[in-house]
Amino acid sequence: MGFLIKIIYYKILKWKVVGNTNFSIDTIKKCVIIAVPHTSWHDFYIGLLLRTVTSLKTSFLGKKELFFFPFSFILKYLGGVPVDRSKKGNKVDAIASLFKSKDEFRIALSPEGTRSKVSKWKTGFYHIAKKANVPIIMVTLDFENRINTISEPFYTTNNIEKDFIYMQDFFKNVKGKVEELSYN
Repeated sequence: MGFLIKIIYYKILKWKVVGNTNFSIDTIKKCVIIAVPHTSWHDFYIGLLLRTVTSLKTSFLGKKELFFFPFSFILKYLGGVPVDRSKKGNKVDAIASLFKSKDEFRIALSPEGTRSKVSKWKTGFYHIAKKANVPIIMVTLDFENRINTISEPFYTTNNIEKDFIYMQDFFKNVKGKVEELSYN
């Protein structure tokens, strides 16, 4: 199956992956992966293909409304973790606790939080990484050049503004599938 997915990713769709292509897999068993820009449903299957191409076990969050029969079986098989966004409570704490309960856990999130144009990122992913004491790995969804660039692990500091400038610079000029919705 992996061979077929590589043919689809590299030959048919003509994407390539550069940077930290092994995701520091030998040393990073737990991390928050942020993928930017999130402008289309196409981001989902590119992410799934990339996960297979890099042989990386990852999970993703999805609103619980997506996890209904029979799709819930498929989404959970693909690594989906349902989140109830209507409940009050600290979602950061709940997600950070998942890291403590597992030997290996990588969660992919979109800091934009939506496929719509945003002027600033949500901060939940950052606080999850900080609370769980895990690095952030950045991945571009560059549809213009068909490249997924993967960063080295980035550990949060005590300066969120400086950290966000650093992370957002990584995604500078990256164009999503729907270019006008890209963060920049």
